[in-house]
Amino acid sequence: MDHIRNFCIIAHIDHGKSTLADRMLQMTGAVSDREFQDQVLDDMDLEREKGITIKSHAVQMQYACKGENYILNLIDTPGHVDFSYEVSRSLAACEGAVLVVDATQGIQAQTISNLYMAVDNDLDIIPVVNKIDMPSAMPEEVKDQIVELLGCKREEIIEASAKTGEGVDLILQAIVDHIRPPKGDENAPLQALIFDSVFNSFRGIIAYFRIVNGTLKTGEHVKFVSTGKEYDADEIGVLGMDRIPCKELKAGNVGYIISGVKAAKEVKVGDTITHVQNPCSEAIEGFKEVKPMLFAGIYPVDASDYEELRASLEKLQLNDASLTFDPESSLALGFGFRCGFLGLLHMEIIQERLDREFNMDVITTVPNVSYKVFTTQHTVVDVHNPSGMPPLNNIDHIEEPYIAAQIITKTDYIGPIMKLCLDKRGTLKSQSYLTTDRIEINFDLPLGEIVFDFYDKLKSCSKGYASFDYYLSDYKPSKLAKLDILLNGDQVDALSTLIYVDNAYAFGRRMCEKLKELIPRQQFDIAIQAAIGSKIIARETVKQVRKDVTAKCYGGDITRKRKLLEKQKAGKKRMRQIGNVEVPQSAFLAVLKID
Repeated sequence: MDHIRNFCIIAHIDHGKSTLADRMLQMTGAVSDREFQDQVLDDMDLEREKGITIKSHAVQMQYACKGENYILNLIDTPGHVDFSYEVSRSLAACEGAVLVVDATQGIQAQTISNLYMAVDNDLDIIPVVNKIDMPSAMPEEVKDQIVELLGCKREEIIEASAKTGEGVDLILQAIVDHIRPPKGDENAPLQALIFDSVFNSFRGIIAYFRIVNGTLKTGEHVKFVSTGKEYDADEIGVLGMDRIPCKELKAGNVGYIISGVKAAKEVKVGDTITHVQNPCSEAIEGFKEVKPMLFAGIYPVDASDYEELRASLEKLQLNDASLTFDPESSLALGFGFRCGFLGLLHMEIIQERLDREFNMDVITTVPNVSYKVFTTQHTVVDVHNPSGMPPLNNIDHIEEPYIAAQIITKTDYIGPIMKLCLDKRGTLKSQSYLTTDRIEINFDLPLGEIVFDFYDKLKSCSKGYASFDYYLSDYKPSKLAKLDILLNGDQVDALSTLIYVDNAYAFGRRMCEKLKELIPRQQFDIAIQAAIGSKIIARETVKQVRKDVTAKCYGGDITRKRKLLEKQKAGKKRMRQIGNVEVPQSAFLAVLKID
C-alpha cells in the first residue's frame, strides 16, 4: 500500500487539467502514441466539441521512481461551477490534489472554491503554475497569489507547461514524495466506497469504487449496504485506459466491479460494498446529497415514449448523480418529469446527452428555481413549478433562494460588474483587493435572477476576465407573482413563470411579442395575453388568414359584399370555438432566449 498514490487534478475551467493529465499518461506509458489524442480521458463527443470536461475520469498509471514502482490513481475533474459535485466526489476518493493555476490568468473563483473543498477533505496539495511557455505568462505574480492563498513556501510551487511537457516529471516526483499513501487494513472486513457508475447495455451496471478496508477477489459474494441487495463479483479490475480485469484488489486501490446489476435503482453513488459472509460493522459516510439549483420540466414529444424517457433518465442518473427527477404532468404537454439541475450548462448537457445517447426527443419547459410559499394556514409549501402555487388569497408571503456569489475580476471592470449585479437585485457584501489589479467582490443575489443569462453577461462585460462561483446561502422574503400566458383565454401552463413583480410587465410584454412571431397564423384571430391573476398586463394578436370572399363581386350593391363578409365572419366565429392553438417547440425554446 506504500506504493499507491490516489490524487486528482483540480483547477478553474480552461486552466489545463485535461492537457496535464494527457502528458502524465504519456510520460508513464499508460497510453501509447498510436492511441493518443488530445483530451484522451474525455470520452464523450460532447466534451471534445465544447472543449470542457463534464465527467470525472479515473485512470491508473505505473510510475518508476528511485528504483521503485508506484501505482498512481489519477482522477481528472471538471472545472465548470455546474459540475462541482463531480469534483467533491473525486476528492473523497483521493489523499492528494494537484492544484493547477494558469500563469496567464492567475487565481480565479473556481480555483479558490475547489481548493476549499480539498482542504475540507484534508488532502495534501501540490501547487502547479501551468502554461509558463505562453508569451503572456506572469509566473512570479501568480506565485505570489498562490503563496498568499495557500501559505506554502515559494519553492514548493512547480512551474510547468502541460502543452510542451516541461515540469511534468517534477509533478509526478512531487506526487510520490508529498502525497501520503492510503491508510487501511487489508485484513479487515471489506469496505469499498462507490464514487461513480456507468451503464453498459451488455454487462449491466459497472460501479467504480475505492477500497477503504479489506480485500475483494473475483467471484466473491458481496452486498451493497444501502439497498441490501447481494451479488457475485463476476469481474473486478483496475481502470487503465480500458478496464483491466484482475483477480484481487486490496485496500487503498481504485477499481471497478461488474456484478450483473440490471436496475439503476440498485446502485447509488456514495454506497458501501461489503462481503456477505463477513460484513463491515458500519457503512462509510457517503457524499452530501446534492441540492439542485434549477428546475425544469422534461416531456417526451410523443406521449407513448414516457416509460422510455424514465429508463433513459435513470441510466443517465447513474453516470451523473447530481441529476434529480420526479414525475409530473402538464395540461399542455401530458406526462413528463420535473428535473433538478445544478445550472443552465448542466441542463443543456443533459438535454444533449438524452438526444445523443438515448435518441430521446424531448420538450423542456422554462427553467425556474424552487420557492418557499408560506400560507395563511401557517404551512410551508415548496413550489418548484408555477402550477403548484396555492391560490393568491391563501398566500401569506413567499421566500426565494439567495446565493452568496464570489466574483474575481480585473479592477478595470468593477463598474460594469457592479451595475450588472445591482440590476439583478443584488446587495454588495464586501470587496477586497487580491493584488493591485485584481479584486474579489462578494454579492448576495437572488438565484432566480442569475439562472438565465447572468454568466454570459458577466463574461461579456468583463471581456472574459471575470470568474464566478456561488453557493446557496438562505431564503429571503420577496415580492413574486405568477405570470400566466393565455392563448384565446386558455392558459398554457408550460409557459407560466414565477417572476419578481417589478419585472413582470416588461417580461410579459416581451413574451407576447416573441410568441406573436412564432405562433403560425390560423383561420381565426389568436389573442396572446400575459396575465397576473385575473389582471391582463400585455396583449398581442396573431391576425387570421382570410380568403378574399368578395373577389367575385364586380360592382353591384354594397349589400351583396356585406352579405358575403357576414357569412365569412359567422364561419370564423364557429371555427374559433372549436379550433385549438398548437404552440411549436421553437416557442418554448425562444422564451429561454428572451433578453
